[in-house]
Amino acid sequence: MALDGKKLMLLCAAVCFSCVLLLAVTAFLSKDDGGDKTAPKPAAERIEERVTVPAPKPAPKPIREPDETPAPKNETDKPKPAPTPAPKTEEKPEPTPAPIAVPTPEPQGFGFVPAKNGAVLCVVFDDGGQNVSQLKKCVALPFPVTVAVLPRLAHSAESAQIVRQSKNEVILHQPMQAMNLNVNPGAGAIKPEMTENEVFATLSQNIAEIAPIAGMNNHEGSLITENEVLVSFVLQVAQEKGIYFLDSRTSSATKVPSVAMEMGMGWYQRDIFLDNQKTRQNYLAELKKGLDIANKKGHVIMIGHVWSAESLPAFLEEAYPELALKGYRFATVSKSGGMYR
Repeated sequence: MALDGKKLMLLCAAVCFSCVLLLAVTAFLSKDDGGDKTAPKPAAERIEERVTVPAPKPAPKPIREPDETPAPKNETDKPKPAPTPAPKTEEKPEPTPAPIAVPTPEPQGFGFVPAKNGAVLCVVFDDGGQNVSQLKKCVALPFPVTVAVLPRLAHSAESAQIVRQSKNEVILHQPMQAMNLNVNPGAGAIKPEMTENEVFATLSQNIAEIAPIAGMNNHEGSLITENEVLVSFVLQVAQEKGIYFLDSRTSSATKVPSVAMEMGMGWYQRDIFLDNQKTRQNYLAELKKGLDIANKKGHVIMIGHVWSAESLPAFLEEAYPELALKGYRFATVSKSGGMYR
């Protein structure tokens, strides 16, 4: 059956209207149901999805950056605004200075002058025989010393033996009357009224008590050493016994040098007293005077006392390394080379 054009157009319009109407009805019905028009999957597929597909992990909480600060609880907690940084300027590296060689300063020490003329130092400790413990400190020094032991005391012979065992030198510290007659020189002393025989007997007994000895010196004795006759008696005994005499020079008017020269006999004499004051300052001052003497004439004899044992030996032991480093030598009186003739 043949259709003309007009009828054909009407038929197409009717078909299109029907389709639109059908779609509208379908959409209306879907809206009313409120369900998902997607066809549900079979139960087997739903179970497989629950088993094989892991549950999504919760998203991690954001980490606070270091410059973030918690919100202030009140007005006082509000952070102060950060200061505006100064604009950076290009810094040029400074040139590294070359290291400066600084000489290491030498330790100051005692400031001793270097030795000259082969300077020899002699240290004599007078008044041995009174205290053994003090004496042991004196003979324990790291250099040779001479110890003058007083006679007729409780520890006279023992003290002399201690000195010899220490390889040091023993001499008799012979008591003699001082110019002041109120001063008691002690037992076994030479008195101004003594005869030649009395002097000889007294000295012989004192020497025998502490022998063997290398020499003797006077304890006190200014009244005796100023007397030419009594000095000659003493020096004759020393000459006969083969020992030296050390003049302690307790008097500037001593007759020992003149009498010894007349007899053709050598003698020694004291140059310095180290401990007229028992202070470190005085020890150092006197020692430096002694060094000057030794540097001029080649030797010095310095007298201290056993009763200064609490401080003088310790000072000398402290000074010894520097003295040795500066070239000073130590010797006993008999080996000092300092005998006068």
